Order: sequence, then structure tokens, then C-alpha cells
Amino acid sequence: QVQLVESGGDSVQAGGSLKLSCAASGLSRRGHSMAWFRQAPGKEREGVAAIYTGFESTNYADSVKGRFTISRNSAGDMLYLEMNSLKVEDTAVYYCAAGGPIASRLLLQESLYNYWGQGTQVTVSS
Repeated sequence: QVQLVESGGDSVQAGGSLKLSCAASGLSRRGHSMAWFRQAPGKEREGVAAIYTGFESTNYADSVKGRFTISRNSAGDMLYLEMNSLKVEDTAVYYCAAGGPIASRLLLQESLYNYWGQGTQVTVSS
């Protein structure tokens, strides 16, 4: 069975940095994408950043380009999200997702991911 466990969520001030981690186990050895999504109270869950594990190609939401960086370790069982220049609007529960599509244009499409973690809270204060 697949398990995804996020960690690293915290409360930080605007302009600060934070690094999220996702420990993955039980994933297929076939190429797949992994991603970070987030959901703020009263808002729809949105894609933040994604990476295709086969090619290590990445995709980012326009709102985080230049500020967030998604990466994985060499073994492929750890996913990271480095967040810099944090804004109040970045406040949300961040979810790790896996088993996603291959096409780069679809990497941030929520419905195409098969596995999800429980989420970790990120709070950015002004």
C-alpha cells in the first residue's frame, strides 16, 4: 500500500522561508508524477508544484514561480518543497500527492493523482 507523510509545516512571518518534506513508500517503480497541492479555508484545492519522477521535469503554479522549488532525493522516496519569500496568501494546508500523470501540461491537475497524504499546515503572518 502507498503511504505519503508530509512534515515541515510551521508558522512563519511574511518574507520568510520554509521547507516541506513528504516521505513516500509503496509507490510503483513505473514513472509517475508527484506534486504539492494546497487548500486554504473556503477555497478550492490548487496545484502548487509538480515533478515527473522519470524525467524530473517540473511544473509550477504561476503564483509560486520564482519562489518555490520542488525536488526529490536520489532514491525517489522523499519529495521536498522549498518555499521562499512567503506571502500571507500562501497560508494553507499543503498536501503531498503521487501517482500522477506524465504529460507536463497535466501535472497540476488534481483529479489525475491517485495517492494523497494527510497534509501539513503552513501559516504565514504579516
